[in-house]
Amino acid sequence: MRQIRESWSPATPGSNEFGPRGCGEMQGTTPGEGKRMCTMKTLKLMFAATVFCAVVGLPSFPPVTRSTVAHAADAPDVAVGPQYDTTHVYVAPEDFDRFVQSVIATFGGTATKQGVFTVTPTPSLTMSQLVLTPVGTLSVFGFKTPIPYPFGAERTGYLVRDMDTAIRSARDAGADVLVTVFPDPIGRDAIIQFPGGVDTQLYWHTTAPSYPALQTVPENRVYVSADRADAFTRAFLSFSHGTLLSDNGQAPGIEIGRPKDTYRRIRIQSAFGKLTALVTDGHLPYPFGREMTGYEVASLPDTLAKAGKAGVTVLVGPFSSDRRTAAIVQFPGGYVAEVHSMAGN
Repeated sequence: MRQIRESWSPATPGSNEFGPRGCGEMQGTTPGEGKRMCTMKTLKLMFAATVFCAVVGLPSFPPVTRSTVAHAADAPDVAVGPQYDTTHVYVAPEDFDRFVQSVIATFGGTATKQGVFTVTPTPSLTMSQLVLTPVGTLSVFGFKTPIPYPFGAERTGYLVRDMDTAIRSARDAGADVLVTVFPDPIGRDAIIQFPGGVDTQLYWHTTAPSYPALQTVPENRVYVSADRADAFTRAFLSFSHGTLLSDNGQAPGIEIGRPKDTYRRIRIQSAFGKLTALVTDGHLPYPFGREMTGYEVASLPDTLAKAGKAGVTVLVGPFSSDRRTAAIVQFPGGYVAEVHSMAGN
């Protein structure tokens, strides 16, 4: 099981941290009495600090840093690669073909042969197709029957090397298993939920797939509350064996449609790809919070021009922040995405 280190700093004998003199040197005491009194004072101070945190609503654990999440040696990394990690897009059957065509016209790439399958553990039927673009992979579903719960709420599908190991790792990291492992036509699947209500599908193929490497790796954009942000970050870092790239508590609010404010933005990278956690109070103007993925392109103006010809609508932007120029767009069928290019492109 992966352990979380808490970076408490122990008292240093002889310091003045807890009184005018060090432990064993308090005035009017013997050395033994002084140590006991110093220990009691330390415990009282720690108890008071914990009570204060609880009263004012502050977390009583250390902030998430690169050093506060450890990965146990017996918990292997189950990720395969970002080209195998797909955004799940649900569209109406009548919008299915138009949506797939608009994605390829905007980003380039190809699509697999379309089929109709049962991809849930209970009876259902859906159109299904995989869209492989240079900037990210999409799994597209067009259900012909009602969608069984909780399918449709998962944001992404992560290919894993071993399903049983992945489920153990997810549970050890603090995730819930919403849908236990079940067979599908080409492998095995499950749905897990990270703290903060972030649903993710895990999948494993009987025959290992082989997709081309991506030109740029997309970011999974996750909106979480301040109450669960640290718990989500710790759990995801533990499960993904990821790296905390940044944790900015003063990120520009224009990134969430509130240019006069700031918010907390967390960036993580792992073998599953990139993830950006946007920590907000939920007071978000449309369409922020609806976009599931951010796609990095070489030229935002060129991409938006192609998108417009394919029936894609620009909902917000372009706007500049954090060394990127970005826009929020909506594809035929309703799929909302962020698209950006980095400074200098």
